[in-house]
Amino acid sequence: MGGLRCLDGSYLTVTPVACRDGAGSPYEITLELHRDGALYGTVGERCGRFLTRLARGVAEARAGHAAHWPDPDDRFPDDEELFAFRYRARNEVVGGGELRCRLRTIPTWVPGRRGPDGEWRLARRAFVEAGGGDGAGLRAVLTSAELGVFVETLVAEAGECLGPQKSDNSTRTL
Repeated sequence: MGGLRCLDGSYLTVTPVACRDGAGSPYEITLELHRDGALYGTVGERCGRFLTRLARGVAEARAGHAAHWPDPDDRFPDDEELFAFRYRARNEVVGGGELRCRLRTIPTWVPGRRGPDGEWRLARRAFVEAGGGDGAGLRAVLTSAELGVFVETLVAEAGECLGPQKSDNSTRTL
C-alpha cells in the first residue's frame, strides 16, 4: 500500500483495486483512500496507465540536469498539476473523494552570515491533497524522490492486483 504522512498527523493509505469487466476479468485500477485505516474515498477509475507515465516522468525529471533546479529533490515533470483523480459514478455524478497533486515553489530567505545580506532560495514540492466523501481534506508535502517512491509503489501494487493475463500467463503491464 502506498501511504503518506499528512501535515495534520494522519496517515493516508492509497490502495489500487482492480476494475473488472462484465466477465469479471481485471483490466485497470481504481484507488481506494483510507485515512488512519478508515475508508476515506475511492478515486481515479482507470488511472493505472496514467500513474505509470507519471512514475516515468518523475524519474526522468530527477535524472535530468536542470540548471534552474540543481537539487534533484526539486525536479518534477513540467506540469503544474501532476494528477487530479476524482470518483465518478457510471452516471457521471462526481462524489466519493478526490486525490490531486500540484507543484508549488516555496521561497525561503536565507540570511547572510553578517549583516542584512542574504538570498532567496527556491524549492519545489509536490502538494498531494485528498478529499473524502465527508468533505474533510488532507495534505502531504513531498520532494520529487518521495513522490517517485509513492507513485512507483502504486504502479507495482497495481500490477500485482491485476495479476496474469488469461491469454498467455505473462504479467499485465499498465
